[in-house]
Amino acid sequence: MQTAAMSCPTCGVKVEGSFSQTYFDRLTPNDQKFLEEYLLAGFSIKTLEQRSSLGYAAIRSRLDRLIANYKALKKMDAQKKAVLEQLRTGQISVAEAKEKIERISGD
Repeated sequence: MQTAAMSCPTCGVKVEGSFSQTYFDRLTPNDQKFLEEYLLAGFSIKTLEQRSSLGYAAIRSRLDRLIANYKALKKMDAQKKAVLEQLRTGQISVAEAKEKIERISGD
């Protein structure tokens, strides 16, 4: 899947085109911020622990959750690509593909 439109929630401007998006872009804002803090701490839990009010166990737990979220995004995309391939080869109908993708996405 590729992003085809972007919009500003503040001013309402919408731009359409072909935009690349990484799995990191699709993480929650909290996960993105935490990942940035971890990066700026040199990927050191000890340094991040010193710079924040979080303890080792809380940091480790957030890292584990962030990793799980990232893996889930990758798995969901792989499943969607498999459905689109089935559609492309005629194994399933458009309606079936739509239903499967909605189920995968949780819609």
